[in-house]
Amino acid sequence: MNDDLAAPMSRLVDELKRLPGIGLKSAQRIAFHLLGVNREEAQRLAQAVVEMREKIRQCAQCNNIAEDELCPICSDPERDRAVVCVLEQPNNIVVVERTRQYSGLYHILHGAISPLRNIRPEDLKIKNLLERLKEGEVREIILATSPTTEGQATAAYLTRLVKPLGVKISRIGMGVPVGSELEFIDEATMMESIENRREL
Repeated sequence: MNDDLAAPMSRLVDELKRLPGIGLKSAQRIAFHLLGVNREEAQRLAQAVVEMREKIRQCAQCNNIAEDELCPICSDPERDRAVVCVLEQPNNIVVVERTRQYSGLYHILHGAISPLRNIRPEDLKIKNLLERLKEGEVREIILATSPTTEGQATAAYLTRLVKPLGVKISRIGMGVPVGSELEFIDEATMMESIENRREL
């Protein structure tokens, strides 16, 4: 709690600081901005957060965020169902989609293997990926995990699991710098990475 602020403002600042990329000063700036908006605007923001938590769920096929059983990408009949791009988080889809070069489907793992953070393979959404592959419709998976130590370990683990299934496996090219997070990659670099993917 920040003793210089009134208790309700201090609580809001504390909650805002929990958001990724928001430090104390940013949290205070946002809180003071919200203090200046009218009641209707504040209620719209609060309602949007509550509605998002209540209505958003995981796509039954790819684990992307969805409002219905399937996300808009999985339910799009124009997408190439023979290719699946494997990503760590749902927000990574935006990076790939901005390239306008990829027309396949996705699979979201919701994380990467990280012994230091106690994230094991069984904590990721791998089981339903293997089930999708065993159905036989998918001919290639593109491993687009981040080129961090955790992302590389996850890609290596998935390669060992998928190889025996006879599905082509490729890894995004290393136009993406090693050690970087995928969400911060620009579309030109991401496009080059997908075009320069290599078979594993």
